[in-house]
Formats: sequence, structure tokens, C-alpha cells
Amino acid sequence: MSRSGNSFASMQDGEFTGSLVPHSAVSTPTDADLAFARNAASDVLTRGDKDSSQPWHNPQSGAHGSVTPIANSYAADDGRSCRDFLASYVNSGTERWLQGSACRTPRGHWEIHTLKPWKQG
Repeated sequence: MSRSGNSFASMQDGEFTGSLVPHSAVSTPTDADLAFARNAASDVLTRGDKDSSQPWHNPQSGAHGSVTPIANSYAADDGRSCRDFLASYVNSGTERWLQGSACRTPRGHWEIHTLKPWKQG
């Protein structure tokens, strides 16, 4: 996983595996797709609705999905308020789930810290 200067999580090639679809046909989120998902995560976390989801859609790639908080806020080691979420990613007829975490910055914005394939378990 890499992050750009705007606190935006991105995926590395090859992180989606274990599908019945050949690897070459699996859609991997682009940085632009992840920007839309990141904005949706920030929106739904800012609202603070306990049982709420926020849809997202990238009109350029056709990718879409939703972001849903999955846990109550918790305090990080540095004292910031953090929250975990699930994000769906749908593109080219395939659906993937990502798990992420975000923490509130001192200015009140939510910064995405992790975004990786969800492992049920």
C-alpha cells in the first residue's frame, strides 16, 4: 500500500487474489477510484450516523460502491478518535470488499490510514 501527499490510500497491483476470475481480468481500484471511496468514507464518518452507508461512483471508470462504518470509535495510541469501515468496489462485473481505518485529524477531518482487501474470518 502506498499513500500520496494528500493522505489518500491506494492499492498496489496484485492485491486482489483468490478469485475465480483470471488475475489479468480482475479490476484493481485506480487512484481515482480510491479518491471517490476515500471521500465517501470521510463523508459517512463525519456524519457519525451509526447505521449509515455512503455510496460512491467514479463516472470516468464506471467503478462504484459504498462505504459503511463497522465499529464504534476508539482511541488510537496518539489519543485521536479512529473508526473502522468496509468499502465495496464494483467494476467490470466483479465486486471486491476493502477494509479500512481512519482517524480524525486535529482539524476534524477524517484521514484514511489503511485500505486493504477484506479478509473475512
